[in-house]
Amino acid sequence: MHGILIFDKPEGLSSAHAVETVKRRLRASRAGHGGTLDPMATGVLAVCLGEATKLAQYLLADDKAYLAEGLLGVETDTLDRTGTVTAQRDVCVTREALLAAIAARTGAHDQIPPMFSALKQDGQRLYRMARAGEVVEREPRRVRIDRLELVSFDPPRFTLSIACSKGTYVRSLVADLGTDVGAGAHLTALRRTQSGRFSIEQAVTLDAIETATLIPLPAATDLPTIIAPDDKLVHVRNGVQFQLEQLGAENIPRFQILDGAGRLLAVCRPEDGKVIYERVFLPA
Repeated sequence: MHGILIFDKPEGLSSAHAVETVKRRLRASRAGHGGTLDPMATGVLAVCLGEATKLAQYLLADDKAYLAEGLLGVETDTLDRTGTVTAQRDVCVTREALLAAIAARTGAHDQIPPMFSALKQDGQRLYRMARAGEVVEREPRRVRIDRLELVSFDPPRFTLSIACSKGTYVRSLVADLGTDVGAGAHLTALRRTQSGRFSIEQAVTLDAIETATLIPLPAATDLPTIIAPDDKLVHVRNGVQFQLEQLGAENIPRFQILDGAGRLLAVCRPEDGKVIYERVFLPA
């Protein structure tokens, strides 16, 4: 059982629980995922099975896309509807004002991670500090918002279509927009529609897990592909270093090596003219 299942995660299920559910239902030996979704969120969760777990780190780096719903005039400590209300205001926000705020938030900018997040600071998860009543300074992180479109606006509610870089906190983005228009806001619903090359159209629901078609390992990433010559197959299988020029991969920063049958052998990078193995895969 080697491959990636694109799961339409339902609301109320943590990413870890979703992975365990898929693993159990498919009787896989190992399982992981390519990007966490909060229990409140739904949508695309790439569940890596068997040897595909070695690809999870590359999927985590992929860009994402979402549909997000926000509520103006109400702020919460978690920045979403699962938290405690910390402030309420009357809403007198025009469509024009919200569109201006959206335009200003599009592109690259620094974002402060929320206290209720799994990031670590001084060896502790931020959400554990937050639950203990602690609020600490967090370092801003550079994020990129490629698309930020207003899908609907029925005050005080609004819906956004978002395409963004990895590590972007959508609930922070919604809260920041609320601050920008002087009303405050929190996230009320979130659906991930894209994760790297995987879309919601490929995702299967809970009742279709057993009949789902797995994405094969070579098709899981956007990495350039090199076909290993027959005389180098043993080298790659055993992680033996050799010269990049023997693969014709001198100018590629990271690539995957396949055999003639299209099976994934390794993910590699160049270093000092040699092939450096990041991941080597067992024959599937």
